Amino acid sequence: MKCLLVASESAEVLFYWADPEFEQNIQKQYGATSEEGQKPPAFEDSINTRFAPIIISCSSMIDRIDDCYTCFSTENGHTYVLHQFDECLYIAVNGDGDEKEEDLRRKIYVMKKLTEVHFGMVTLSSTLLKRELRPQDTDQRNRLWKKLQSLLGTYSQLREQDQSFLIEAVERLIHPTLCEQCIEFLERRLVQQINTSSERAGEEVLHAFILVHTKLLAFYSSRNASTLTSSDLLCLILMVQNRYPNSGDLEDAAPEDVENTSMPDIFYTPEPSPTEGGSGSGSGEGSHTPIFQFVDPDIQMAEDSLQTLEFPPPDPATPSRVFLEATIKEGYCPMMPHSMYCLQLWPGITLVLLTKIPNSQVAISVYYFLDTFTNLEKRLSEGQEGSNSPRSPLPLQDLRSKLDKFIRALGSSDVQTSQLQNAWAEFKSKAFSRGGPGVTKELLPWCRNMKTQLCGVYRQCFVTESVGNTQRLAPSLQDRALAMVQEKLMDWKEFLLVKSKRNITMVSYPVRFPGLIHFVYVDRTAGQMIAPSINVTDRSTSELGKGPLAQFIKGKVWSLVGTARRYLQKGYTTVTLRDGDYYFCYFLWFENETGYKLDVIDLPILADDSPPVGMLAWDYYRKLLRYYSKYHHGEVVKCYELLTIHLGVIPSEYVLQHCCQLARKLWEPSRIPLL
Repeated sequence: MKCLLVASESAEVLFYWADPEFEQNIQKQYGATSEEGQKPPAFEDSINTRFAPIIISCSSMIDRIDDCYTCFSTENGHTYVLHQFDECLYIAVNGDGDEKEEDLRRKIYVMKKLTEVHFGMVTLSSTLLKRELRPQDTDQRNRLWKKLQSLLGTYSQLREQDQSFLIEAVERLIHPTLCEQCIEFLERRLVQQINTSSERAGEEVLHAFILVHTKLLAFYSSRNASTLTSSDLLCLILMVQNRYPNSGDLEDAAPEDVENTSMPDIFYTPEPSPTEGGSGSGSGEGSHTPIFQFVDPDIQMAEDSLQTLEFPPPDPATPSRVFLEATIKEGYCPMMPHSMYCLQLWPGITLVLLTKIPNSQVAISVYYFLDTFTNLEKRLSEGQEGSNSPRSPLPLQDLRSKLDKFIRALGSSDVQTSQLQNAWAEFKSKAFSRGGPGVTKELLPWCRNMKTQLCGVYRQCFVTESVGNTQRLAPSLQDRALAMVQEKLMDWKEFLLVKSKRNITMVSYPVRFPGLIHFVYVDRTAGQMIAPSINVTDRSTSELGKGPLAQFIKGKVWSLVGTARRYLQKGYTTVTLRDGDYYFCYFLWFENETGYKLDVIDLPILADDSPPVGMLAWDYYRKLLRYYSKYHHGEVVKCYELLTIHLGVIPSEYVLQHCCQLARKLWEPSRIPLL
């Protein structure tokens, strides 16, 4: 039983995701209380009733003591993890013991990351974010919630099955020759042809990459593009997998299993009418004559209502609007708008294009002013009043001229700026006029109002549905790009699909490293990983065999990763331990550009309720690199991790020797160029 809820301080449901077991539990608990003859309450109302006491309790504690509990367990074994982001409360629940407190906290931060990628800087205003998460239009709300629910479900599935999402690092397909050929092809043919075409509608391809399931074959960024962070790249891979799910589990199933899992004959349903194609059903069940032909009107009505929640699949030629971190010569923006095109070459192989939209410069300006007002609000809250404070990030007169110029520039476009103009006029009358209070704490409400109005302009320019897709790469241009890449990879298609399942194998390692069962090597600076494949459903090629053995080793790997993270959170960089017949090792270390290992320092110890260690939900390793770089000025610092599992009969001194040799052996393959 699993659930994640986002609610406002007034206990209004802004979003929910729940697995079937949790939904059944809610319906059983609250549907039974409805009076006879009345319809049971809607699921949204039931889940609101279930969580309202917790939400109200948290709001009361924050109001009175400015603090709240972050985790608790109930008598029936359910675990609740809570986190307050501004005015939105996130609650994650597990009732079957599959997820621990750390897993639930990670899911909350992943949900926050997904909202940032989908709504951009609108998330910096709780007022606007609540409107976006819960649109007034019911159909629009159902579409949005279904999309986010699907993404969370895909994330949960990938984290249970895919090592790259467990480790939170990008896995490259190890084939240097093909990788280099594809990168060169993306640069010299594909991206160049698109960016010089008259059909691109003002958009410019900044990044292009090819995925084989969740593994990265080739990645190219144009020269004027910002570096794409590992956190954003993982999120994009998640979105691609959600759009084109991997059907590998069905392909790996044996024929007898497919027969056993086929649905039985369904009764209590009418025969299809002649106008519906008669016996042309793809499942083969239409040829069976049902015993009964009566359908309960209530059941039929329920089926019809479920069908109204089904929405047509998105047009493949229509891009998705995503907001990614970017640092370019014009400035820094943590949520720069991009258009994302997902072009499926074949099932399992996808080409992704990220383009710069024509008016993206507005986002940099909006963030610049948001950051300025945030710093001003912080100074005023700390009691640093007056425009000539030495810690002032920007002279207010300079802010005044730049913001006036920005509003005039927006006025020449179709952007509605009346509310921003009014808020800015009020701010100036308070801060700059002789009769106003000046730069004092009395300005705080107007600072917050300015931030809300700036986020409103950003929302109007980049987030609203009416903006979305008026400018985009022409479908004919997308078709040509798709055909070009298909032609390039036609002879490699089957090889790539097999390679993605057995990217790195253990065949060549037992001779050099006897007793080594599995390893994971991670370059945290580049956000890339190398690990032998674990295919628990692949009956023909898995090195771990099939059935219980493969599942057992997989469980050991997942357990080791969780243990290593808990020790890393407490400041440990080395962990060695025995678990029955196995010997686990974990190492984290730092090197310079030449590969020289740097001295070990004491790492910061994180609180139990701190953001989870990782790169998708919260970029822990980038902050760790910044912390370590303070002690090595003028030197490029790189961070690496190694996790190994050996048989317990191997002496510990040999295990440590193997780890050192393995790290040196894997140092070169990890440097296959991304760009």
